[in-house]
Formats: sequence, structure tokens, C-alpha cells
Amino acid sequence: MTKASDLFIQCLEEEGVEYVFGVPGEENLDFLDSLSRSTKIKLILTRHEQGAGFMAATYGRHTGKAGVSLATLGPGATNLVTAGAYAQLGGMPMMMITGQKPIKSSKQGRFQILDIVDMMRPLTKFTHQMASADNIPSRVREAFRLAQEEKPGAVHIEFPEDVADEKTDSVPLKISHIRRPSADEKSIRAAVARIERAKSPLLVIGAGANRTQTSRMLTQLIEKTGIPFVTTQLGKGVVDERNAKFVGCAALSSGDFVHAAVAAADLIINIGHDVIEKPPFFMKTGGTEVIHVSFRSAEVDPVYFPQIEVIGDIANAIWQIKEHIMPQPGWDFGKMLKAREAEVAHTATMTGDQRCPIYPPYAVEQIRAIMPSNGIICLDNGVYKIWFARNYRAHMPNTVLLDNALATMGAGLPSAMASAMVYPDRKVMAVCGDGGFMMNSQEMETAVRLKLNITVLILNDNSYGMIRWKQANMGFKDWGLTYNNPDFVKYAEAYGAKGHRVTSAKQLPELLKSCLDTPGVHLVDCPIDYSDNDRILNKEIRKLSAAV
Repeated sequence: MTKASDLFIQCLEEEGVEYVFGVPGEENLDFLDSLSRSTKIKLILTRHEQGAGFMAATYGRHTGKAGVSLATLGPGATNLVTAGAYAQLGGMPMMMITGQKPIKSSKQGRFQILDIVDMMRPLTKFTHQMASADNIPSRVREAFRLAQEEKPGAVHIEFPEDVADEKTDSVPLKISHIRRPSADEKSIRAAVARIERAKSPLLVIGAGANRTQTSRMLTQLIEKTGIPFVTTQLGKGVVDERNAKFVGCAALSSGDFVHAAVAAADLIINIGHDVIEKPPFFMKTGGTEVIHVSFRSAEVDPVYFPQIEVIGDIANAIWQIKEHIMPQPGWDFGKMLKAREAEVAHTATMTGDQRCPIYPPYAVEQIRAIMPSNGIICLDNGVYKIWFARNYRAHMPNTVLLDNALATMGAGLPSAMASAMVYPDRKVMAVCGDGGFMMNSQEMETAVRLKLNITVLILNDNSYGMIRWKQANMGFKDWGLTYNNPDFVKYAEAYGAKGHRVTSAKQLPELLKSCLDTPGVHLVDCPIDYSDNDRILNKEIRKLSAAV
């Protein structure tokens, strides 16, 4: 006979789990004791459940395997909600395990008890209360299957303490390996024929295309056909953005140079479209036709009703299209490439400004220059995210981690920590606003304790900058969005990290390179100037892009 909590750990080991990120509580103690005897899984004790969840989700994003987070009942479980939504909307496989009071002989009334399973239902692909030790293998296997199956997302299991103490004869289930279904041959032929008939086809690469094999196949398709491509924010890096056929990232909702390129297309091949992202284009009756290539059929709405759908494994579908298609001498990509040339030229006029406080385009340019191709930047959520999405050229998949789904603050630091754990030999930088950093800044202690090598760049404007910018754009007075910050250098040093302060624009690249090249946890306090956001991100770009 096996103790239920031991069996649960054995099931996690069978799934290939390496880490459990979390903050245990009284109701997790059987689970924690069993985990202490595992030789395959390491506990990553964090300072807040939200940080644990963000780390688990990022682990899932990098590896394709569900990251595991742990919390107790009540407030521990509610603290996982934001991270669960982050994983669910962002397509990151993650399992949340929460504790609960005994469900068969509770003697504490309703103390700390919430209906966590129902609470998690809208946020997850699967949520379940474990009521019998005998069911642990099947429920854990089902949870992992759903978390990792397209579209990946969050799952949840509640593990009550009396069930954790039960005995059982059950054993872990083996992982089943399946091939994803291939797209129908007729749909492939229809797509190829339509692309060949087009005058100016364009590839739009979205969140669902961010898979290793898809990246390789798309690169080959572009090399064979010369068809230009744009990306959504979550599609950044799927194809190397140094490619001559890259015509931009849809960082803004409309009116940018990339939208001029999209408008020049008479056919859009939309790859890995996900409705959680702000769409880079809207369909209209009689307008540009769309081919939808994804692992599931299109969610039809008034502004998205593709004429051809290629449904199945995206990488295989792109390979089939690439094998069958013949480049056409009549294709004309001149307007798309002209729009990109105009954007590059316009960006060059902004990056030379070496003021301090630092101007965002200058910061993006300098960080791109010092980061290696496989270096990873992890963005928190703020107005700087738009600048990085728009101007930072990603060379590889998952090297620009931003959240264009839930768009939550507080994820930048934990995301960088998980990235450094998955890829200890790569340069990792968190880019955070002062507001987002402070939401999970306590995880600096975790990063130091784990001896991680990360650089945390804080773009400091003593305010919730994006909302303040929106407030001004909407004609409201500047009110209610400014605050004071701690001395970030001393704050870092209090955790045992190394603190630095930017005092000039010239110093920024030298300082960041030194931090990236020196082991340990580094925090860089950098004053940022967003005063020209409105001119650059709205009026000036709209005027110039309209002229292309």
C-alpha cells in the first residue's frame, strides 16, 4: 500500500516534473513531506503564490511541459488566480495544486474554506477536487494531458489533507505519446491555389505559431517563396526578425507602419491566430481574404470570418504548403517593404536621443545591441512593452517574453527567474516598470537564494505610466497615479543583490553589459522619460504611415 501523497509525487515524477514552485501551508504538509523524499523534483520556495504561478507558467512556455505551482487553501489559492489566468490566456501549460481541509471529517466549520474548484473553473481547462486516493493517477494524467494539449493552458487539482493521508494500491499511469492530426489535403490544395493566385500575399504570425517545429517550417516557407511576414506581439521571434521579409510587429492597435503593410496585402495567411490578442487587422465584407492556419477552427465573429481554413498541426500544415507551392513571378511586395523601410528610418530618428532620464527607443536599441541572439528579455506590463514589441528585433522564439493576453503587471521578475532556471547558460534580463516590479519585488530574495544570474532593469518614472498616459490622452487631469519609490539600489542590496543606478544615457549600455557578464542578481534603477509617447505612438506615426 502507498500513501496518497507519495503516489501524487510519483505521478508528477512520471510526467517529468522538475520543479514545484510554491508557498506550502498546513494543508500541504503530507504533500510536502512526500516531496522531500523525491530525487527528481526540487521545491522552489517563493515569497508569494503569484510569483510561484508566474514562474510555473513561464517554465511551461519555454519547455512545453506543464509547470507546477503549489499553494494552500483559502488565501493561498486565491493568490494563484492571476497566475492561472496568465497561463490560461497566454497558452502556457501549468498545473496548480492547492490544499484543503479534510473533506470527510472536518471539525473546523468553514474556517478558511472557499469553493476553490468552482473559483478556478472559469480560469482553467480542468479543475478537480481529489476525493479518493485511488483516482490520483488518472486525474493527474488527465490534468497534464489537457494542460499540454493545444491550446495549452492552466489546470487545477485540489488535494484535501485527509485524502493525502489515505492508503492506496494505485500506481502512476504512463504518458501516452500521440501525433497531432494533420491538415486535410483538400484544404492544403485550396490554400496553395489561393496563395498562388494572389498579387500581394502576406503572412501574419500569431501566438499559436510559437512552437519549435512551426518556427522551422515557417522560415523554410519564407525562404522558398519570399512572402513577407508580420507578427503579433506573442508571435515575436517565431521567425528571425532580421529576415529581409520581416515587415513589423503589430504593437499598436492601428495606424502604425505595420498596418500600412497589412493594408497593402490582397491575401492574408493568418498562422496561429488567437482571439486573446488584439487583432492586427479586421476583416470586412468584400475586403482582403484570409486563410486561417491553426490547430483549431476559427472562432467566427463580425470581424473575423476566414474564407479558407487549414486545421491541424500547424508545423505540418506549413510544411505541406511549402512543399506544394510555387513562387509566382507576378507577386508584388513593394508597398509592404516600403512601409517597413519607412518604419526603420523613422525609428532611427528616435534612437539617437541620449537624454537622461532615458528615452524609450534609445533603451530598446541599446538593450538589443548588448543582448546575444539567444538572450531572453522578460517584460512586465507597461507602456515600455509597446516600444519593445515594436522596435526590439527578436532573433529566436521565446526570447522576448511579453504578455499580450492577460497583460498583467508583476510577471516580469518571476518570468526572468524561471527563464534563468530553464536556460542557465543564457543571458536573461527582466524589464519592469517601477509599479510592476514592486508588485512581486519580494522574489528578489528567492532569486538570490537560488543563485540565479539575472539582470533586473527598472524603468523608473514614479508613476503608473501607461495609465497616466491614457489619462492624458482622454483629456483628464493628471491625478491619482503618482507615488514614491524606495531607494532601489539599497533595496537590492538589502536582499543580497547588487544595486546600480543609471546617471547618464552613455552609461546605460556599459552598465547593462557589465551586469549581464557578471554572475549574480543585479538590479539597475533607470530613470525613464515617457513625455513623447503621445507624439511618437499616435500622431506622428499615424501621419507618416498614412503617407506610405
